[in-house]
Amino acid sequence: MTQAFLPFALPEIGEEEINEIVDSLRSGWITTGPKTKRFEADFAALIGPEVEAMAVNSATAGLHLALEACGIGPGDEVILPTYTFTATAEVIRYMGATPVMVDVLPETFNIDPQAVQAAITPKTKMIMPVHFAGLAVDMEPIFDLADQHGLKVVEDAAHALPCTYNGEMIGNLRSDAAVFSFYANKTMTTGEGGMVVTKNPEIAKRCRVMRLHGISKDAFDRYSSTKPAWYYEVVAPGFKYNMPDLAAALGIHQLQKLPAFQKKREQMAQVYDQELSGLPLTLPQGPNPGDMHSRHLYPVLLDPEAKYGRDDFIAKMSEHNIGCSVHFIPLHLHPYWQQSGQLSAEQFPVAQQLFSQEVSIPLFTKMTPDDQTRVIEIMHQILD
Repeated sequence: MTQAFLPFALPEIGEEEINEIVDSLRSGWITTGPKTKRFEADFAALIGPEVEAMAVNSATAGLHLALEACGIGPGDEVILPTYTFTATAEVIRYMGATPVMVDVLPETFNIDPQAVQAAITPKTKMIMPVHFAGLAVDMEPIFDLADQHGLKVVEDAAHALPCTYNGEMIGNLRSDAAVFSFYANKTMTTGEGGMVVTKNPEIAKRCRVMRLHGISKDAFDRYSSTKPAWYYEVVAPGFKYNMPDLAAALGIHQLQKLPAFQKKREQMAQVYDQELSGLPLTLPQGPNPGDMHSRHLYPVLLDPEAKYGRDDFIAKMSEHNIGCSVHFIPLHLHPYWQQSGQLSAEQFPVAQQLFSQEVSIPLFTKMTPDDQTRVIEIMHQILD
């Protein structure tokens, strides 16, 4: 009998989230309001005591706000890995700046500090590391380069919740800002949404103003005030990036469940590590001792001597009703980035090799032990 399709990822939504959304609907506050403020406060408390958190409607919006608040503009260069989703680069273009893509490390998929150093020019203003799959970038070399050259650092932490580096939560390091994603397939979700975190009060203030049309007061403050508060001032040409309470209602309870979600993901990753170790695969690197990996993804590399290449392996898994994905198609292979940056595969040998072999297999908290056993057995059937 054909088994039901097992997708690559599914969110885990409980009655708590559903009841909180219903409460929002009944309250009349469905756009940015008290639940968004509560979610921001809870999130900041998780990341660190000096952190300010600004909820937005996507991580892409959050990255855009962070770059704008850091003063990135035309003529500036921002260094980032080619092995990332296009949002990391496109926000640089939003600011009229130039993305400068560099290669990654073969063991971690994370940005190569030596490649960063080689790419720095007098026009460089920022480094944007990406914590791939939920494994922290080795940030000290990045901070050292930033200090030496007077550069800003904004972390694309879309995969990195919860994740630690040298015992500190990502988002609580000494970067200018970090941006998290709550998209449907992430370690916790608000459907669509993201969070900007920073220890810099000026960056926080600018993000709050720019996320809602450049208005000098939050709409929530104006509409909930017990005194006449209709007056506001537009102080900059801002954006429409605020998170509504309906999304924050999800986030409040997803955040409470996050430790349990991470624990289950880590346990599932350890099962994969053990049960797939005999196959012609390179398994993902775990965190450094004492640190936490968010386990957003479980990316494997098919060895060159494997019976099937990457594309054929995914097709075979699909024949067995198991969904897989690829993370990522490096930016230098996409027509726009390739042509606008005059990029070629030869410039990024590590990323090119990783892409040709990488498959992300299912790992999400709604998976049952039987689901995971099924994935493992089918992989053995295909690759043994």
